[in-house]
Amino acid sequence: MTSQYKKFMKLIAKWPVDASKGERDLGKFIRDKVKVAFEASNKDNLDSELCTRQYNSLNKLADNFYHNKYKRTKFSTATGLSIEECNVILSNEVLEYLKEENKVLLRKVHTKSMEYKDHTPVMLNEVIKYLNPSDDELFIDMTFGAGGHTKKILDTANCKVITLDRDPVAYEKSLSLAENYSKGRVTPLLGKFSELPNLLKQNGVKQSSVDGILFDFGCSSMQLDTGERGFSISKNGLLDMRMDAGRDPNQITAREVLATANEQELYKIFKIYGEEKKAAKIAQTIIQARYMIKNIDTTQELVDIVDSCCPDEIRLDKLQRPQSNATKVFQSLRIFVNNELNELNYGMILAKYYLKLNGRLVTICFHSLEDTIVKRHIAGNIINDTANPVPLRYLSPMLVQDKETINEFLDTPWKAINKHVDVPTDDEVENNPRSRSARLRAAIKVK
Repeated sequence: MTSQYKKFMKLIAKWPVDASKGERDLGKFIRDKVKVAFEASNKDNLDSELCTRQYNSLNKLADNFYHNKYKRTKFSTATGLSIEECNVILSNEVLEYLKEENKVLLRKVHTKSMEYKDHTPVMLNEVIKYLNPSDDELFIDMTFGAGGHTKKILDTANCKVITLDRDPVAYEKSLSLAENYSKGRVTPLLGKFSELPNLLKQNGVKQSSVDGILFDFGCSSMQLDTGERGFSISKNGLLDMRMDAGRDPNQITAREVLATANEQELYKIFKIYGEEKKAAKIAQTIIQARYMIKNIDTTQELVDIVDSCCPDEIRLDKLQRPQSNATKVFQSLRIFVNNELNELNYGMILAKYYLKLNGRLVTICFHSLEDTIVKRHIAGNIINDTANPVPLRYLSPMLVQDKETINEFLDTPWKAINKHVDVPTDDEVENNPRSRSARLRAAIKVK
């Protein structure tokens, strides 16, 4: 609630106290109400959404938002409103006006959510081009999601697809999809990349037996569009962020991370996994809020905290549209909670072992952390089956190695199909803005 309190403090500055009005002074009335609301005994019971609505309403009054509807005839030193306007501020007429205004807002939100009701698979044509499905081949969709890529693969050729997803909601969708195709064409599996070997063994799938593997990394639209899952910045809900949706009772939630991690640990999470430039300030503010006010429990509270650390800052996405200041913080928490980068690295190792010779690998990444791991695996820049954290392999210009040693260092089972990373077309980005950050890499297993 730190940012909420700061917002009200700034608002109060617009309402100068007029001592001549005594108890009738609206500025004094608002100050007293804010003081009572944010007292220590009440802070745990504050409703963040209610605070936001109250703030927005008061801010409109302070800025004389209704001057066209209620013409000013006389000024008030305390409010900037006329006497008539002050008299109708809490009237039924104004309440009805605000109610209608809220209905318009709700309609906009509903329309926006309908846009993403049907998940749109990213770079679908490019995926099919590089996987090049043929009859009787076997593919693994390692990140099933809503099944858009799998469905296109199945419709392109009379092949089989093993679908994997750690999210029980996605698993249910894969079971439904399997019913639409002849028996054996779709094999739904529930689990993480690290659980795949046991799952494949149970289904009689051996190493070097798969023709193509697809990774579509990141968070699915289904998870982002469900506020209760805690992934969404725009939809309020408890900070959960577990892709497994509680399948593992021992997995920590984002809420628990914010409640238990110390300042240095939070800084590392935000800086390394989110590449957040204000990681130190945000971590410090979260710790202060935790000890002085309350734990950060909801997505809206986290957004408020981050916004309070970025006053008057406007961030833009790759389409030059306004982007929430909390985007990178949410990304970092999601990656940490789900151990995404380690799972991704392990998934690349599995692809090497389960693909046939000349088997095809296609990956879609949505930020540089993912793309760097994939790129270094394909280039052979790995150490003990882990992507090398150092971009330059040789640090000493005086070190000279023979050709055989260097070739051994650069040995890789992959040959890149696309020389440069593929990105979505302008038309796709316009139709599906969530594809704007996608980066597709494709490779063939050559040894």
